[in-house]
Order: sequence, then C-alpha cells, then structure tokens
Amino acid sequence: MATNDRPRLRRQADRGQFARQIDAKERRKIKGRLDRQRSPWFWAGMFGLVGWSVAVPAAIGVYVGIKLDQWYPGRLSWALTGVVVGMTLGCLNAWFWVTRESRSED
Repeated sequence: MATNDRPRLRRQADRGQFARQIDAKERRKIKGRLDRQRSPWFWAGMFGLVGWSVAVPAAIGVYVGIKLDQWYPGRLSWALTGVVVGMTLGCLNAWFWVTRESRSED
C-alpha cells in the first residue's frame, strides 16, 4: 500500500462513520414522530388554550374600553372598540398557537 492511499482510506472511514451517525439520528427522529401520538387530553387542552387566548384579550379590551369611556366620553363607544380589538388580537393569538402545534406534528 502506498503512503498516498492512507489519507484517502481515512477520509472514506470518516465518511462511513458520518453516514452511520446521520442514519442513527434520522431513525431516532422518525421513531420520535411515530411515538408522539396526540391524545384526546392534548386536544382538550388545546381547545382550552384557544378559548383562553381569545377570551383574555377580549376581557382586557372591554376593561380598557370602559375606562376610556369614563375618561373620554364621546359618541363612539370605547368599550365596543376594545372588544373588537381584543377579539382580533385573541383570534390572531389562537391562530398562531394552532398553526405552531400543527407544524410541530409534521
């Protein structure tokens, strides 16, 4: 065997070891995905999360709107505006969480 062949053989051995590491990681990732089935309790919790993520900003919007109505009375209802803004923010928040969880399932 020539001395020039040693580095080439070493590189081939390193590539083989690297390929085995990648294979082991990929198998572990696939196994984790198969093992991680979502239970009904998970989805019940997600349902609750969506409800709270819409209700809390709406309630905060109503509270701030009522306070603004007391401080700055006018023709427009700040409480109604607060409900609309709170519901919009809550729905965006719920959409964020649901899309994030559905992406993590893939």
